[in-house]
Parts: sequence; C-alpha cells; structure tokens
Amino acid sequence: MLSHSLSRTKMDLIAHTKHLLENYQRCFETPLIERGENEVMELMAAPFAVLSHGTQDDPIFNYGNLTAQVLFEMDWATLTALPSRYSAEPMHRDERQQLLNEVTSKGYSENYRGIRISASGRRFYIDSARIWTLRNEYDAYIGQAAIFSDWQWL
Repeated sequence: MLSHSLSRTKMDLIAHTKHLLENYQRCFETPLIERGENEVMELMAAPFAVLSHGTQDDPIFNYGNLTAQVLFEMDWATLTALPSRYSAEPMHRDERQQLLNEVTSKGYSENYRGIRISASGRRFYIDSARIWTLRNEYDAYIGQAAIFSDWQWL
C-alpha cells in the first residue's frame, strides 16, 4: 500500500511540475528551467524559490521547492498543509490578496515585492517575484504559482 501511495505522489509531482513549467512559459514567454528528463529534480533543487497553491476557498500550498522550504523553515509535509495566506503577516495579507486578484484577472504579475514570514517568525523581503496562473491541459484553472530569487532577511 505504501509503494502505491508513493508512486501516486510521484506521478502527481511530475504532472504538477509540468503545469508549473508550461504555464510559466505561456505567461512569460521564456522557460523557467531547461525542459528534459530531470526537470522534476532540477526544479526541486533550483537556487530560487518556487511555490504554488491550489483553488480552495483558503488556498493551500501544494508545491514548494527546497529553496522555498528552507526560506519558510518548513518541510514538504508542513508547507503543503499550510494555507498560503500564512506566508504573509496579518498586516500584509490585504496587499497579498490584491496581488492574487490581479494575477487572477491578468494571468500573471512580473515584479512583486513584499514581506514574508517563516515558520519561526523570521521575516524576509522578496523582490522581483513573478506570479502566474496555473491551468491544466483542459485549460481549467488549478491555482497560482510564484518564483523569486531575490530575498533579504529582515
């Protein structure tokens, strides 16, 4: 039973990585990483943060690469159980929601800046983040994703 669960999780990760990469290319007209056989591992180990959340009423993270996990001081299981609004402090959540609304209507945002908070309460400033809408192969909305490589601990 465990091996079936693990193979299902791996299949989900492969499909989700494909959605992340294809939708990034669609929105920004440039590849996020080189596509190929090892793209799941390359994105997971990339030196920039990649996160995404789903379509729940209170969206929950469904992806965070290793850089994102280190920044937010959470392992995969903890991060992927967290409503994404908790990545921002309460005073910054309205600003974050305005950004997500813009992404929903436009499809992407190219130069977001803001403050985020880790599990231990450490604050960090992100700059030049790109946020984009995720759609599946049937063009159904499946969430939003973000990438950033510029951050500074506060």
